[in-house]
Amino acid sequence: MSMRIADSILGKVSWDLGFLAEASVESTSEGLSVFDVCGIILASVGLVFFLGAAVGLYRFPDFYTRMHAAGKGDTLSSLLILLGFGLITLDDFSMVGWLLVIKVLAIVLFIMLTSPTSTHVLMRAGYEDGVEPVTKGSSSKSTKKEGEL
Repeated sequence: MSMRIADSILGKVSWDLGFLAEASVESTSEGLSVFDVCGIILASVGLVFFLGAAVGLYRFPDFYTRMHAAGKGDTLSSLLILLGFGLITLDDFSMVGWLLVIKVLAIVLFIMLTSPTSTHVLMRAGYEDGVEPVTKGSSSKSTKKEGEL
């Protein structure tokens, strides 16, 4: 039933999309190209920033600084890793490679718009709920009251 509907919509036109699936004629045994090396470097730097964000989540004293580490680290590291993968897929200059790069760039744009916005909204919600930041005189550790041992 659905084939008849699709045939009536498309007008029984045969769509030959085989050119999209053609593999690159270059062999992979030639070594790494400049795009591969740059992509690997970008992805590795992105992983280092993810590690820095994870350390920041563990080490920072309060909600606001932890959200700062998570928001900045998540956005930058995701962008670097995705751009690195985009460079690696762009290596063969095929139609599939270009379509993948366009999709990766769309994901990068989505992350650039949503990650800082969501971090800001979470910080704003914490502020409105009365979460106090740690200041120089205060401590994030629970302190004993004067009468307790």
